[in-house]
Amino acid sequence: MLVLTRREGEMINIGDDIFIKVIGVKGGNVRIGVDAPKDTPVHRNEIYNRIIVNTPETSDEPAN
Repeated sequence: MLVLTRREGEMINIGDDIFIKVIGVKGGNVRIGVDAPKDTPVHRNEIYNRIIVNTPETSDEPAN
């Protein structure tokens, strides 16, 4: 895992089209902004985990 230190207002680029910006730091919370293409899903981890749990598994077996 890459660990980076950023200050408020600074950004991180992922590839050519995803940008993460530190919007603010207050107490133990960090507000970030994510700028990504509309076809790139962006979720908080707890939401992503719910999506995965509720998504039916696909099977390699052919349907009848």
